[in-house]
Amino acid sequence: MEADDIKLEDWQRILFGNASPEFLLEVFIRTLIIYVALLLAVKWLGKRMNGQLTIIEMTVMITLGAIVSVPMQMPDRGILQGLLILITALLLHRGITHLGHLNPRAEDILQGTPTVIVENGVLQLSEMDKARVSRQQLFSELRSKKIFHLGKVRRVYLEPSGAFSIILADDAHQGLPLYPPGDRDILEGLEPDYKQLLVCINCGLISEVQDVESCEGCHEHEFIKGIA
Repeated sequence: MEADDIKLEDWQRILFGNASPEFLLEVFIRTLIIYVALLLAVKWLGKRMNGQLTIIEMTVMITLGAIVSVPMQMPDRGILQGLLILITALLLHRGITHLGHLNPRAEDILQGTPTVIVENGVLQLSEMDKARVSRQQLFSELRSKKIFHLGKVRRVYLEPSGAFSIILADDAHQGLPLYPPGDRDILEGLEPDYKQLLVCINCGLISEVQDVESCEGCHEHEFIKGIA
């Protein structure tokens, strides 16, 4: 469309574009057909599409979104083209999933593997950095599970879907408090009946020495009293 063709008073173009008003009815029919096809596609993909998505599943969902818009809205594009692309994407997804069942190594490459980001109450900072998981993201998830210090945690896995899997320690020990940084009142209000150990505020490693200068794990110099 040329610049001279654009006029503010051209309500026909603004409301209907270059198509005729009758095309609105066609859009309605196209949308119904594509919507039903999409419902069947998502149902065929399985219950996993209703939960946390893996990388491949997320790719399929983005692809589906790109596929359905054109057949619904473009008057010069037929519905069969969109349906063919939709079926092709679904078959690719099924094929990749089947390959993963046949070959676990291929599944690890395609889907990814869990990452340990907490081990025995200590943050695995290098793994968190690789996975681009912040401390506050992790702490928020732990607090939502009513875990308020790292001493209760044996393992935290970051799953390929992005979900956190938490395994509690059999014998909890003192650990790094997980309360929000600005909420100091709750820490100051604690009156433990045990000797509090120093915990690295960066990684959560416990120090048995009260006058420690640097953390043996991450070599940071800031400590806080652990809680149990």
